[in-house]
This record gives sequence, structure tokens and C-alpha cells, in this order.
Amino acid sequence: MLKILLPTIMLVPTIWAVPAKHLWSTALSYSLLISLTSLTWLKSSAESGWSFLSPYMATDPLSTPLLALTCWLLPLMILASQNHTASEPSSRQRTYITLLTSLQIFLIMAFGATEMIMFYIMFEATLIPTLVIITRWGNQTERLNAGTYFLFYTLAGSLPLLVALLLLQNSTGTLSLLTLQYAPSLQLSSFADKLWWAGCLLAFLVKMPLYGAHLWLPKAHVEAPIAGSMVLAAVLLKLGGYGMMRMMIMLEPLTKELSYPFIIFALWGVIMTGSICLRQTDLKSLIAYSSVSHMGLVAAGILIQTPWGFTGALILMIAHGLTSSALFCLANTNYERTHSRTMVLARGLQMVLPLMTAWWFIASLANLALPPLPNLMGELMIITSLLHWSWWTIALTGAGTLITAGYSLYMFLMTQRGPLPAHIMSLDPTHSREHLLLALHLLPLILLITKPELIWGWTA
Repeated sequence: MLKILLPTIMLVPTIWAVPAKHLWSTALSYSLLISLTSLTWLKSSAESGWSFLSPYMATDPLSTPLLALTCWLLPLMILASQNHTASEPSSRQRTYITLLTSLQIFLIMAFGATEMIMFYIMFEATLIPTLVIITRWGNQTERLNAGTYFLFYTLAGSLPLLVALLLLQNSTGTLSLLTLQYAPSLQLSSFADKLWWAGCLLAFLVKMPLYGAHLWLPKAHVEAPIAGSMVLAAVLLKLGGYGMMRMMIMLEPLTKELSYPFIIFALWGVIMTGSICLRQTDLKSLIAYSSVSHMGLVAAGILIQTPWGFTGALILMIAHGLTSSALFCLANTNYERTHSRTMVLARGLQMVLPLMTAWWFIASLANLALPPLPNLMGELMIITSLLHWSWWTIALTGAGTLITAGYSLYMFLMTQRGPLPAHIMSLDPTHSREHLLLALHLLPLILLITKPELIWGWTA
């Protein structure tokens, strides 16, 4: 655990010490080394399931894929932000990379924590760098409004979780994940217990976000700079799903009755946000709403609490992290050239940037879950467990997948096909930096087809 965490912490003084002209190359190569080292986590799985054990930090098959994804994303964010911050003084560039690094430190400690309170503190600590990135480096003036939404939604959702965790500490005497699973299950019967159940899950459902508590997400995504959007879509939403999987062990007897409305909300959200995507004019907003609909499926899969549902949720979280981050990078390459996120104003780009269209095509197909990709594997497992739970869900999930295919193709056709608008006179050619960035997003996704048991979680 420390062989990843310590280099990540030491990246901060490195960023401030290195000469300005070597800043980006040093940060990139260093973080790429860390992310390649983190792939060793995927290899070892002990008999007990837990490995790299210390009293405070450990990994198990559920957290290793998410940890590897977190480490993989830092070099990609550094690659993507180079152009965005090029005009700024070097001290601000250093601050920017430091914030991204601190985000990775908090996320490693959140996913690796064995103590629920430590997980909670790190869960909250990720708010601060993200908030600074959104409100300081966002593109439009609405970024302050977006930051306020982001902060208060997450805080209002997660304060009940703190109270719930302290109550749990009182009744079981421990908050360590290693021992909590063996603690005698609580006899939850009273009305207060039902409130406690809701308090435990509310923070994660807001973070995921569940449809109904999702209003902060499109705002935050649209206003955030590229690195902010990438880390939000790829890792911060996954904190919600991971926390739910961890808390579910303790909420046992009540979940059967209380999870119905949440599952229905999640599945209804898949259809609603998909329909919103179909009539969206803003490219980043479309990708943000598609995140809400995918995470709705994940929430439903976790709430059903079958091994298949959990596995499908984990696979879909990893696959969605890579796909959605790639789509934001593509949207950003368009934005850097046309300075507009409105799809009608920048269409027919296949004429000008034909190689980018290939990346757009692969990413759009991954978003609509093309067969061999892990996206489909996760969705199918979740839909199967939903069908097993109640066959009425076929109406909601079927409509949801149909709409997903519809808006993914709509996004691809609107941005890439058709005549080039007359006002686009000259665009910069694509850089090899951007092609490398997208290759590093989509190659892991394609390679996971060959060895999916790396991200199967507990059922592997």
C-alpha cells in the first residue's frame, strides 16, 4: 500500500521543486510510473480476500480495481490539462497539478481504508480539491454556482452518514471493515432504525448520484475544467457505489423492505436522464446526464444485493469510468478548437479531424455497451439480477438501454457527420498528445475483455 501512497505524496514536493520547463513532463512520467506500479495490486489475492494488510489500510478484490483506476487517471488528467493551463503562470500550473495529486492521495486512502471513519473523512476530503478546481479553473462564470451546488448537496447528504456511523460504533463496538462482517447482525425493527438505514445510504446515493439528488452533477461537470470533469466522472462517482457496497453488509435485515423505492428511483432515473440526453444541446451536459443514467443501473444492481448484482455494478463502474472520461476528453478537444460546447455549432468534424472521429466512434460505441466490451458485461449482469428480482423491471431496463443507444448515436452523428458549418474556417490539427490520451483510456477498456476476472470483485 505504502509503495504507491508514499510516491504519490512525494509527487507534491517534486512538482514545486522541478524547473518550470520540465514541469509537465516530470509530473506525467512520475505519475505514469506510479500508475504502472499500482497494477501489481490486481495480481495478489490472498485466501481471506484481504491483502497488503495493516491496521488502517488494506485492499481486497472490491477495492483493487477502483484503486488501479484512480492511479491510472492522474497521468491522463495531467496529459489532458496541458493545453488548458498553458497560458497561466507556472505557480498556478504547479498549484493545479498539486490539487490533482492531493485528490489522488485522498482517493487512495478512501478506497484503501479499513476503518469506516477514515473512509468517511477521506470521502469528505475529496470535496476540497475538486471544489477548488471547479471554482478556480472552470470556463464560465456559473462555476461558482456549480461549486456551491456540488458542496452543499454532498455535505447535506453525508452529515447523516457521520451520525449513523457513530451510532454503529456505539452498538457494535467497532467500525473496522475486517471485523464488522463477523459482528452479530443488528436487530433493526423500530422507526429510528429505518431512519438510520436511510442515513447510511443517503450520502452514497447523493454522490452516485441517484435520480432526484442528481442536480449538482450536470452543473459541476459542465463548469469544471477538463481534469475536473474527468476525475468527477471516472472516480468520484464511484466513491458512492463503493461506499454502498461496504455499508450493505451491516444493513442486512432492513434492506429487503426499504430498498424498493430506491431501486425504482434508480431505474426511473435511467429512463428520465436518457430522455434528457436525447434533447440536449450542450455536449458536456449530455455526457454528464449519461453518467447519471449509468450510475442509476449501478445503484439498482447494488441495492438488490445478489453476487451478480454486485459484480455487474463493479464491472460497470470501472468500464463507465474509462468510457465517460474518454468522452469528456473528446468533448474537450472539440471545445479547445471551436470554443463552443453547443453541438449545432460544431458538427461535421469528420471532414476536418478524421482520426478524432475514429476515437469518437469507439467511445460512443463503448458508451452504448457494444458486445464484447466490459460495459455490456456489467449491464447484462445487472439486468439479469434485476430480472431475477422482478420481471417487471424489463420494461424500465429495456427502455433505458434503447434510449442509451439512441443518445450515444445522436451524439456521434451530431458532432462528426453532416456538412461542416460555414463559420468553421480553420481548426488546429490534432496533436499526438490527444491521441495518446485517448489510447490510454480505451486500450485498458479493450484489454479488459480478455481478462474480466480482474474486475469481478468478490465473485472472482
